[in-house]
Amino acid sequence: MGMRILIIDDDNLVCLSLKRVLSKFGYDVSVCMEAANAFQSIDLHQPDIILLDIYLTTHDGLELLRDIQKQYYHIPVIMITGYSDVQIAVRAMKSGAYDFLLKPIDLEQLKVVLNRVEIQLGLKNEVSVLRGLAMGNELSREHFGKSKVIHRVISIIEKLAGSGDTTILLEGESGTGKEVVAKFIHQKSPRANNVFIPINCAAIPKELAESELFGHEKGAFTGAAQRTKPGKFELADKGTILLDEIGELSLDLQVKLLRVLQEKRFYRLGGEKEITVDVRVIAATNRNLEEEVKKGTFREDLYYRLNVAKVIIPPLRERREDIRMFTFSFIDEFSQKFNKTIKVIDEETLALLENQYWKGNIRELRNAVERAMLLLDSEEVKEHHFNFLQSSQEAKENRDNDTFVLKIPREGISIDVVLKNLILQTLEITKGNQVKAAKVLGLSRSKLRYRMEQLGIEVTKKIG
Repeated sequence: MGMRILIIDDDNLVCLSLKRVLSKFGYDVSVCMEAANAFQSIDLHQPDIILLDIYLTTHDGLELLRDIQKQYYHIPVIMITGYSDVQIAVRAMKSGAYDFLLKPIDLEQLKVVLNRVEIQLGLKNEVSVLRGLAMGNELSREHFGKSKVIHRVISIIEKLAGSGDTTILLEGESGTGKEVVAKFIHQKSPRANNVFIPINCAAIPKELAESELFGHEKGAFTGAAQRTKPGKFELADKGTILLDEIGELSLDLQVKLLRVLQEKRFYRLGGEKEITVDVRVIAATNRNLEEEVKKGTFREDLYYRLNVAKVIIPPLRERREDIRMFTFSFIDEFSQKFNKTIKVIDEETLALLENQYWKGNIRELRNAVERAMLLLDSEEVKEHHFNFLQSSQEAKENRDNDTFVLKIPREGISIDVVLKNLILQTLEITKGNQVKAAKVLGLSRSKLRYRMEQLGIEVTKKIG
């Protein structure tokens, strides 16, 4: 079943009508016709949302609303009334009502309001999980999303993490979260109680790279006169080191790194004493290292030494189901940072974000949400707040250039079969949401529904 709804109204006809209609929509509906039993009904049914009549025979609906808000502040309450009174509506909203509907209730309007609540509750649930995980700075599967493709990747990573010594190579586009994956491997490994040291090889000046990795003795070079400095490998002893953007290392340094990987020993720059370390190495890159080997910019022997276990982190456009979760998380992050209250994120906004190309992946999505939240001047996040994405021609061109290959069997195939499978796959991705499916396929909703009827496709949107 979908969301649980409790109707508090002493009008029998209204209760029965609403229950029948909302049940058809897929909601789990309960009714309370005695205002005195309202709290008992809330405790019994544990509703996700309450529909409350303002004019009850024995109680003032606004007073009941305020009492409900005190004890059950987390439950959204929609007020309903048969009287069109603007002042009453304003009082209801000031008292904490989520929304205000007039009888006879417009079913389309009710569906819109309930859909907004559903999105908000989804946001709260997602954020609650992520906040709980973040409290202990402990990473879990939930941090990476819910898509099948990322769960397959995480399953592989968890198996690799069990070996505390195996060198792992992470490949993936910029912004896919390779450092977070590396930290997850460390936390799931036998080395979890020791240090995790990430190094961005691209950010280290070439003349200082050897010193950063392996340290230097006093007087080893100009500027090293003050003291002896241990390098990152020495500091990471018994722990894990991440060499991010490893393709940026010079060929000379690649030779020294290869020796460390093979023998676990090295000399500080300018030093005469050999240092032995026990370090697990995770390397990450947004380049294709095989191609770099062919070009001569990356050593073949080092590549094979790193490539003991390779994991490819999929780009965000291949795991669109995760975009919603990341969006909720970033909105929560920046609403706190910028001291803003967000009550509504409409479905069109989420559909827009889910259909972007995201060349910069999770990092680009985070930056887009930060920009939108910074300029936001309301409690609702809507599609126009991301107009700067729609104007990006590069994103559109990248989407247009996505390759799609359809293999036709030699014996031929009916076009209706192809269309039916295409629509069914799209509806599976959008969990039955026809509005989103139509956008993915580049159709109007009416054209999609016509095709579905023509091909005998019946799909019910999954709620909850």
